[in-house]
Amino acid sequence: MATEATRAVGVDIGGTGIKGAIVDLEEGRLLSERIKVSTPAGAEPEDVLAAVTTVLERLGVVDSDVPLGVAFPAIVKNGRTMSAANVSDAWIGFEAERFFESGLGREIHFANDADVAGVAELRYGAAKDRGGLTILTTLGTGIGSAMLFDGTLIPNSELGHVQRAKHGKDAEAYAAYSAKEREDLTWKKWAARLQWYYSHIEFLFSPDLFIVGGGVSKHAQEFLPLLELNTEIVPAVHRNNAGIIGAAALALR
Repeated sequence: MATEATRAVGVDIGGTGIKGAIVDLEEGRLLSERIKVSTPAGAEPEDVLAAVTTVLERLGVVDSDVPLGVAFPAIVKNGRTMSAANVSDAWIGFEAERFFESGLGREIHFANDADVAGVAELRYGAAKDRGGLTILTTLGTGIGSAMLFDGTLIPNSELGHVQRAKHGKDAEAYAAYSAKEREDLTWKKWAARLQWYYSHIEFLFSPDLFIVGGGVSKHAQEFLPLLELNTEIVPAVHRNNAGIIGAAALALR
């Protein structure tokens, strides 16, 4: 069924919000309104499951046979979440895919949130038909990353957690969009932090393309022109919907 599907539901679970929509898998566009609810305080498994159920209810697909993909902000291996950057520590080593399938009463396709955003841009966006190494980063509560080499996803890269030498903080604590909001930084001051981050990633991996996703990508003109890199850097075509579209696209596996 999954390989023949022309539409699917994508749910993108983030540190602050949980978003979902029905997606056209041929064109990579939303077929429904985007439903968003706040991520429950503490983001414990049962509470997140209840929030996802609310999203599906509002989309009218709770008992639907339309395929469902779920994106989650953690390292995901064989359906198990192995980290918990912006959610409860209860998710570490947790059988998350099995938990959601049991709680929702249906089969799902489950993966890391930044990785599925990378899949969306690979199939329908800025990384389509691009050779070499593309690195997508999502700037939001944290910094997620997806590495795409010659059209193939290299999963669970977690480049938001590279360390800043002598500072005791990782990259996302210093340069995520949440840091801009928390410290009330101007675009220019935030761009200076992004300059350090992207220059460092550029040095480590020599990519052919950077793609910037997350909600702040809709304001790309405010900060991307301030960056000086050897690598082309562009906003994600699907902006903050990339996670939803990529999660739904997992149904094509």
